Amino acid sequence: MFSDPIRMGWIYLAIAGVLEIAWALCLKQSRGFTNPPWGIFAIVLSVSSVAFLALAIRTVPLGTGYAVWTGIGVIGTTIAGIWLFQESYSPLRLLFIFLIFVSIVGLRLTGGK
Repeated sequence: MFSDPIRMGWIYLAIAGVLEIAWALCLKQSRGFTNPPWGIFAIVLSVSSVAFLALAIRTVPLGTGYAVWTGIGVIGTTIAGIWLFQESYSPLRLLFIFLIFVSIVGLRLTGGK
C-alpha cells in the first residue's frame, strides 16, 4: 500500500499541507513574532512543511505539488480564520475557496503521474 512512490508523494503532500496550515496559525498567534513560543513553533512547522513538500515533489510534478500545497494552506487557513478568528465568510469568498478545492481535486486526478 505505502510502497507506491506516487501514492507516498501525495501522502507527503497532504502532510505538508496540514503543516502549512499549522504554521500559519502559529504565526497568527505569534503576533508578528512578539510572542516567541508561537513564533518558534511557526518557524519549526514551516520548515517541516517545506521538507515534506520536498519529499512530495520527488514523485508529484512540481507545479502540481506546489499548487496543491498552497491550495491546502489557503483552504485550511481560511476555514480556521472563519472558525477561530471570526473572519468573513461571505458567499462569494466561500465560492472562491470552493473553486480552489475543486482545482486541487482536479490536479490530483490529472497530475499524479
